[in-house]
Amino acid sequence: MATLQSHAFTSPLSHCCKQSPPLSGLSSWAVHRSAHSSFNGESLNVARSQWAVLKRSSSTSGLITMMVKPTIQFIQGTDEQTIPDVKLTKSRDGTNGMAIFRFEQPSVFDSSGEVGDITGFYMIDEEGVLQSVDVNAKFINGKPAGIEAKYIMRTPREWDRFMRFMERYSNANGLQFVKN
Repeated sequence: MATLQSHAFTSPLSHCCKQSPPLSGLSSWAVHRSAHSSFNGESLNVARSQWAVLKRSSSTSGLITMMVKPTIQFIQGTDEQTIPDVKLTKSRDGTNGMAIFRFEQPSVFDSSGEVGDITGFYMIDEEGVLQSVDVNAKFINGKPAGIEAKYIMRTPREWDRFMRFMERYSNANGLQFVKN
């Protein structure tokens, strides 16, 4: 069994983008580091003539890759702010595995009355969405205290896809892999 543990809490990315005044046909965007983020951006200068080429090529290719911050959601469209403890198990032959996510005092309990009911467990990144309906809430004295969600991987391909998500999610949220 392996565990991913949060060793430091990091807030969601908050950065400021500003467009610099154009200088001789160049567009310039600068991303500045925030005190609340570990993201360190760099300025990017692109000549206006290249914008036209990019625009033309993107309309003909039809494929646009967008970088998405890996997130977990219980209600579609509402990111979970609580960082979970994650336990991984894998069969001896490597054909299947399971991930158990435990959230103590998840933020979804604060907003579920306003935005809707918990509909599942969604792990979202730039490759798409991994989802499960195996979600259980824990109550203490009639009040919600935690959530446990299970994601089952039945093939090596599903395991590899899950591990790519977890690598992105752990990098974005300060999780560290600990083998037990």
